[in-house]
Amino acid sequence: MRHTISVLVENKFGVLARIAGLFSGRGFNIDSLSVGETTDPTVSRMTIVVRGDDRILEQVVKQLNKLINVIRVVDLTKEERVVREMVLIKVAAAPSSRAELMNITDIFRGKIVDVGHESYTIEATGDESKISALINLLKPFGIKELARTGIVGLARGSKSIKV
Repeated sequence: MRHTISVLVENKFGVLARIAGLFSGRGFNIDSLSVGETTDPTVSRMTIVVRGDDRILEQVVKQLNKLINVIRVVDLTKEERVVREMVLIKVAAAPSSRAELMNITDIFRGKIVDVGHESYTIEATGDESKISALINLLKPFGIKELARTGIVGLARGSKSIKV
């Protein structure tokens, strides 16, 4: 099972390395990791996606809570949540395929953010399945480059993970 964990940390040097070290030292693989400042510049939010059963998740949460600079750890997997990912895809854009590429981009509510002589760069956001579906549709055109942000997530509604 995949678990989405939200971790609030002090925005200090070395925190990311300690958290990554915790995972690698215990043989846990991180499927996705996103980090960014919150509204408080001294606090960052990490969204970590890891595979494993509930026992593995329990170990991960306990170990994270023991780390210096970790403020709060919440498993978003069982919460009502909003999760999104962004992707930039540079795709071959022959003149004969440009209209079709624009239509696909529109269907996925994406944007063409760069136009080259032989390529388009498309930006899209959504859940992981939407991003994967877009990538699969664009493969036949020839994907030249791809960059995915990884998942970010928040609890839905008035629930908040506060410091």
